[in-house]
Amino acid sequence: MTSSDSTAELAYLDATEALQLFATRELSPVELMQAVIERTAKVEPTINAFAEQLFDDALAQAVQAERRYLGKDGRAPRALEGLPIAAKEKHALAGRSLTEGSLVNVGAVAEENAPVIDRILNAGGIVHARTTTPEFSIATFTQSRLWGVTRNPWNPYFSTAGSSGGSGAALAAGTAALATGSDIGGSTRLPAALNGVVGFKAPYGRVPGAGVMPNDHYRGDSPMARTVDDTVLLQNVLAGPDPRDHTSIAPKYVLPTEFDDVAGMRIALCVNLGEYRVHSEMAANTRATAQALAAAGAIVEEIELPWAQFDILVATAGHFAHMFSTLVAEFTAGKRELVCDYTAAYLDVTAQARQHISYMDALRAEKRLQLQLAAAMTGFDALLCPTTAVPGWAADDTLQGERLIVHGEDVGESFWAAMTMPFNINNRCPVLNVPSGRSTWGIPTGVQIVGHPYDDTTVFRVGKALEQLRPWAYRTEKRPAL
Repeated sequence: MTSSDSTAELAYLDATEALQLFATRELSPVELMQAVIERTAKVEPTINAFAEQLFDDALAQAVQAERRYLGKDGRAPRALEGLPIAAKEKHALAGRSLTEGSLVNVGAVAEENAPVIDRILNAGGIVHARTTTPEFSIATFTQSRLWGVTRNPWNPYFSTAGSSGGSGAALAAGTAALATGSDIGGSTRLPAALNGVVGFKAPYGRVPGAGVMPNDHYRGDSPMARTVDDTVLLQNVLAGPDPRDHTSIAPKYVLPTEFDDVAGMRIALCVNLGEYRVHSEMAANTRATAQALAAAGAIVEEIELPWAQFDILVATAGHFAHMFSTLVAEFTAGKRELVCDYTAAYLDVTAQARQHISYMDALRAEKRLQLQLAAAMTGFDALLCPTTAVPGWAADDTLQGERLIVHGEDVGESFWAAMTMPFNINNRCPVLNVPSGRSTWGIPTGVQIVGHPYDDTTVFRVGKALEQLRPWAYRTEKRPAL
């Protein structure tokens, strides 16, 4: 095995496996951090997933973590002790930049940590790098005037999705053991799907946030990882109430670390979520996951949801027009010449929507969609559906046109490429993205496992079963050829 191969083997270690090796002193946190740094030097010029690298500080922290494992510190190792964790740049790290990918915010410095950062640091995790996003995290791709384009490790022509695109790419490329995301319309699940990793949209209030945005009931911060067990590990650190977030739920919900198999479970399969036009390969991979669950003893029944795209559009447009976009408008007031073209277009479209769709219109549409989902899921433990309607989109495409063009082929309407927004509208439902396979386009595909409100354990139970039934482990033969 070459030195490069051994570095990659270390860099791709599962977080849970790394912790076990730290505990038995078979591996040092310093060795793992050095491997991740070496891996970054090799792949980062291609994927551009990091907005900031904090390697000198990270190595010093790894030395301190090593001392804990050796019993030289006088304190026991903590839940994430010594793990290299990539944090989304929008998750404030005290004393570091807080630009959210915008030239408008160049020079801004965070005064305190975001709650998720505090949780990670208090658990011994090491934030060795901060990941790229689109400007203000408003897009389903990851590029900005400040940081450039982030590309998919599996095929750099393709997007890593957004807005947690840097986090998804870093995990797939082996430059982080765990990563943070956030999700207001699919920003965790989409990058997880297109990069072939795991991403969890926790139900509203499960993970505390900062500032005014936690009061937006579409959004929440979230864990990302390469395996289901690693996602559980990070979620159990992130979850729980925080006095800075009135919406955060007490008591803390702790996921189990072992799950029953799926025999006897009732799982609903819905490929088109009402009126989505789903690419044949996405449908095929979603059905393959359903068949695997059925072969393992689950009772899988295909259903139709009566969701109308008009209701999804009204709920989404009304919600963002009256909430998130008004905040972005405040940030960018008088500085429009600095924003990305897609940000300017977003502000214009949502300003128009405010003139035609009231917040009450949006709430009524949300309610219809919520009641329809509840009725459809009655009698089932979980719902299975695709994460995206198409296998991917180009990294350089800012999706401003009505049509999505991939390699010169028209594959549908840009707005409906992501199938995640309905579950932000139904945001008390936990949703776990896990890989469903690969497309002929050369990048991974994903499925969403949707649970009943606040039933987090069930979606992880199904996700763990799929990981065992259709393994995607990032072993040597199942990694991007970077």
